[in-house]
Amino acid sequence: MRVAFATDEATPLTDEVQARLRAAGHDLVLLGEGNPWPDVGRLVGEAVASGAAERGVVCCWTGTGVSIAANKVAGVRAALCTDAETARGARRWNDANVLALSLRLTSSVVAGELLEAFFSTEVAPDEVDTIARLP
Repeated sequence: MRVAFATDEATPLTDEVQARLRAAGHDLVLLGEGNPWPDVGRLVGEAVASGAAERGVVCCWTGTGVSIAANKVAGVRAALCTDAETARGARRWNDANVLALSLRLTSSVVAGELLEAFFSTEVAPDEVDTIARLP
């Protein structure tokens, strides 16, 4: 799967997230490292919305800013997740297509759990119609 990735700050965690995505066989589209968080969210959102990537991962200190910025792009459903069960639910029930991570709160172990949950969970078919009907 093609995954757009961007962060406003390169850290050991962002290096590990990229490595884990590659190890899982994903083709990474690296966008905007070191750009301000609004640009990071927008760039990944645009890549996902345009079809240049199937899903995205965005990172900033809290994860909130990049998720808000990504969600400003039509067709993006970014979810800030701090645990695997939330990431699973974001995919299953909300058809989330961008995972937002907090550089401050996310440990290496939790990042691995989040990525596994987000990229292995399928969307519940009856939920897709519900989300699609929203303006």
